[in-house]
Amino acid sequence: MRHILTCTDGSPYARSVYELTAWAAQRLDAAVHVLHMLDPHRERAESVDLSGNIGVDTAPALLHELVDREERQNRLAREQGKQVLAGAERQLTAAGVSRLTVEQRHGELVETVTRLEEKSDLLILGKRGHGAGHAPGRLGSNLERVIRASIRPVFIAAREFSQVESFLLAYDGGQSMDRALAFLAAQPLLRGLHCHLLRAGKIDGKAERLTLEAAAKLQYAGYEVEVALAAGDPEKAIADRVARHRIGVVLTGAYGHSRIRQLIVGSTTTEILRTCHVPVLMFR
Repeated sequence: MRHILTCTDGSPYARSVYELTAWAAQRLDAAVHVLHMLDPHRERAESVDLSGNIGVDTAPALLHELVDREERQNRLAREQGKQVLAGAERQLTAAGVSRLTVEQRHGELVETVTRLEEKSDLLILGKRGHGAGHAPGRLGSNLERVIRASIRPVFIAAREFSQVESFLLAYDGGQSMDRALAFLAAQPLLRGLHCHLLRAGKIDGKAERLTLEAAAKLQYAGYEVEVALAAGDPEKAIADRVARHRIGVVLTGAYGHSRIRQLIVGSTTTEILRTCHVPVLMFR
């Protein structure tokens, strides 16, 4: 049985995360586990010696008040988390997900994900969480860390989810693309959808040959493939093709040997995530 691990914090991206999860679960015939993390820094109500700053006589009463306040905040955070999970359960059940579990955990998100994903085939989370603020194009603080640490493909939800009829593989010939091709051949997530295989950036004889070889592998796996070679800026080539062909999902590598794989570490994939209004499926 396939398994999907979905992370949520109830941010404005949550609905899109659940819709993407339900779609992927149906395509993969997968069970879903939804994870909500409580910030350990908020959960830890520590007694701090402030007597040097506030005076010995007043310190005990003030410390007691501070601890009480933090404990109330912690209880509120736990209750809010339970409500987030209840909402996720309602929406996913309504969308037809029958094999569903939810869990609230204390600790660091990345450490927890790396433990739980060993039993998962796919990790899903939003482009931004509550901690990312409201600045347009800003990415979530945990996103880079999760992608760096994850051994599974990471599916990143956009602000809105629409039904997917085609996908774009941003191919650069790197090892992460070998994993993407293996995933596409083995998993039914995108099977039956039209594939746009795009090689952008520096185009030479080797790049063209590797791209055509990748297209042949996808065709052998049963995909209908449309190959495009675009010299110049990869970010612009990808964005233009996504908009022009109304592509529903973009697949790219987190790392690679060209600018297109420089996610997070460089500019191209970061820009894809910031500007793409469709889900992005990433491979290390």
